[in-house]
Amino acid sequence: MQARSALFDLYGDYLRARGSRAPVAALVRLLAPLDIAAPAVRTAVSRMVRQGWLHPLRLASGPGYLLTPKAARRLDEAAARVYRTGRGGWDGRFDMILLHEPVARQDALRLTYLGYGPLSDQVWVAPRASEEIESVLAEVGHARFSAAHTGGTDIVGRAWDLARIGQSYEEFVTTLAPVVKAITPRSTDEEAYAARFRLVHAWRSFLFQDPQLPAALLPPGWPGVKAALFFDKHAARLRPAADRHVERCLLSAGRGGRVGFSDT
Repeated sequence: MQARSALFDLYGDYLRARGSRAPVAALVRLLAPLDIAAPAVRTAVSRMVRQGWLHPLRLASGPGYLLTPKAARRLDEAAARVYRTGRGGWDGRFDMILLHEPVARQDALRLTYLGYGPLSDQVWVAPRASEEIESVLAEVGHARFSAAHTGGTDIVGRAWDLARIGQSYEEFVTTLAPVVKAITPRSTDEEAYAARFRLVHAWRSFLFQDPQLPAALLPPGWPGVKAALFFDKHAARLRPAADRHVERCLLSAGRGGRVGFSDT
């Protein structure tokens, strides 16, 4: 697990609801159970500040970092997809983008993250329009249409590799089952926190794979349904203990506990 990615998960899943800020000492403590060392945290934090995701500030307990408005919006959008909240039914239409020329790799990754799949290098579709698409394509010539779905799944099969995505869901359950099921009432809060963190981190990877197609466009017995039930069950089961560990680390850091870390 990379430190920068883990920090996004930490802020999005735990710190966003706690003022979107934390002292440096708490960041180090909270990533330690994931085998991420303090120097890696320092490097990742510095990079996120330069990229406009975090803002340094002075807390009563010492130096800390606050989410920028851009980061808060991005994490809120990701959380809505991770926990599948606030999304209504499908209106039977695709958002279609016609590019004047193929996009760069970074823009292609962003399109994929927003739920778009390629019909060709210059034609992308999504089951729902994204409010961010115009900013992603601000410097790329393009036209945009709303297209009605008139039956058949050819467009889905061309834009997304559902067999691969389905296999990834099956592998997710197989890989994470022993991790979360190892946590019992006798486990410590820190152990529950680490297991839940790995569960959520792995689940977030589907934001870059699965466009969350409506049920009408998915094959029967879609593995994503079973995987979502598995995720929801264990994410909720481990949440109380994980929250206790987070609160304990924040409280300890607020009292001036020291770690081997210098301010960036």
